Amino acid sequence: MRLSTKYLGIVYQFTSLKDLLAKANEEKSGDRLAGIAAETVQERIAAKQVLSEITLSDIRENPLLSPEDDEVSRIIEGELNIPVYNSIKNWSVSELREYILSDSTSGEDLQRLGRGLNSEMIAAVAKIMSNLDLVHAANKIEILSKCNITIGQKGVLASRLQPNHPTDNVEGMIASLKEGLSYGIGDAVIGINPVDDSVESVKRLLHATYDFIQDWQIPTQNCVLAHVTAQMKAIKQGAPADMIFQSIAGTEAANRSFGISASLLEEANEMAKSYGTGTGPQRLYFETGQGSELSAEAHFGIDQMTLESRNYGFARYYDPYIVNTVVGFIGPEYLYNNKQVIRAGLEDHFMGKMHGIPMGVDICYTNHIKADQNDIEDLGVLLTAAGVNFIIATPMGDDCMLNYQSMSYHDVATLRQTMNRRPAPAFEKWLEKMGIYENGKLSKIAGDPTIFTR
Repeated sequence: MRLSTKYLGIVYQFTSLKDLLAKANEEKSGDRLAGIAAETVQERIAAKQVLSEITLSDIRENPLLSPEDDEVSRIIEGELNIPVYNSIKNWSVSELREYILSDSTSGEDLQRLGRGLNSEMIAAVAKIMSNLDLVHAANKIEILSKCNITIGQKGVLASRLQPNHPTDNVEGMIASLKEGLSYGIGDAVIGINPVDDSVESVKRLLHATYDFIQDWQIPTQNCVLAHVTAQMKAIKQGAPADMIFQSIAGTEAANRSFGISASLLEEANEMAKSYGTGTGPQRLYFETGQGSELSAEAHFGIDQMTLESRNYGFARYYDPYIVNTVVGFIGPEYLYNNKQVIRAGLEDHFMGKMHGIPMGVDICYTNHIKADQNDIEDLGVLLTAAGVNFIIATPMGDDCMLNYQSMSYHDVATLRQTMNRRPAPAFEKWLEKMGIYENGKLSKIAGDPTIFTR
């Protein structure tokens, strides 16, 4: 494996595949914080050139984290489809890119190809793709998933309705829930981030959302995004949960910092099947985000984009209903500005889709990052064009509990109207029945939450 090149009269020598992948990454403040980023634009270009010429077998034969030492690596290696891998192992990364972008390569071809790629290979090819490449390639891939309803169809833009409340007040949460539904939001999931992670609080919120869904016969799913162990205890005590949620990371050590392991997630999946209210077959919800391993001091010198790809390799093992990256949430230490947030959102979506993951994005930013609402609206347009499975929406784009800015209910409605996208089919039928949609569009009563009063 050649790890050097000469560019503009200067020889660039990279010490390892790990070093090469980090320096080939687009500028990310997290990589710079970790001391692994390219020092100059020229060094980054040189790294991309060298990376484009190494083979897929080079990547597999030089693991960044040994499977003997890391269970995430073991799971990624164990999920690799060996016949598919053997048919492409001598391709260079640039040949992989050309195949992905070829007009003759279909979404079905890419789904088959993805089973023969490990997470580091997928990260590598994304590093030598432009933003438009990432949009074009991801848009080819249709990933369907089903809990109570099916999402992911071509032409569908689903949404997570996030009615968070700063005190977990059920009345306040339901008010936000009604407003979101009145805009046609909530087909992917009605998902609440609780302030209080206790089992009793989780039970209360699960019962409230489930009862509302049943009362209005809404074809969707509920979930309370507490720690997986709190949800499991709540479900065991009879709380109605369609899915179980957990944040995951790209290394075993980072997952331990979250209080989880592969075996715990397997137990959660079995519990969701046995005791959950979701019809399935998919009942897990994972959340990720570039930089989480660095913040946990569990990155092992691996760049944050490659670690994010490993998240999706780990998630693939469990066949989740939905996965989303929370791009821009962690802060400027990891994604400094609008350019980095937009790039990360497109990378994450593409890498998730290449893993066969039903991929969504929380398009968001915090107030101390160099980005604003126009920037995340730009990313919303790009991801909708890329065929993102779902987007998270909050009232007025302002999460009053987590204190960050996201897409609003009306933003998602506008993206659907502008980009000719629809809600999930079963959910759209319900919207038509409620009079919120007419002839495939929002009606005159849309946005009026009083339609849910009797």
